Amino acid sequence: MRLNPLDERIVHALAEDARRSYADIGAEVGLSAPAVKRRVDRLRAEGAITGFTVRVDPVALGWETEGFVELYCRRNTSPKDIRRGLSRYPEVVSASTITGDADAIVQVFASDMRHFEGVLERIAGEPFVERTKSVLVLSPLLRRFTSGAPT
Repeated sequence: MRLNPLDERIVHALAEDARRSYADIGAEVGLSAPAVKRRVDRLRAEGAITGFTVRVDPVALGWETEGFVELYCRRNTSPKDIRRGLSRYPEVVSASTITGDADAIVQVFASDMRHFEGVLERIAGEPFVERTKSVLVLSPLLRRFTSGAPT
């Protein structure tokens, strides 16, 4: 499903702050609050909006170390197997299959270097993992949590 420009603006507003009122969003996009609600309800029913959530700064949870781990998997490892294996780690905040030499990239948050190393060792010990390559984040420069193009 492809969003029309008005629905895209509504989704962008909700992605920035899902607690915004329909009246506030309506004032921004030029609709009444009931019209915004109808559109949001339709977008939820159609599956374009899959839910609402809260974003928490990992530092607030004590997870100050961030890294990315490239996974090189054994032959015939399916994305489903990778997802199932990684879903057991609360430190894994995202994982995606990728192009290039590695099979997947995994974003990990940990409390400190020792914690990160332990998570990395556990992931490397998964039966589907042949080897890993990791990098640590020094300073996040830009993070966007929105869906769709900026308006």
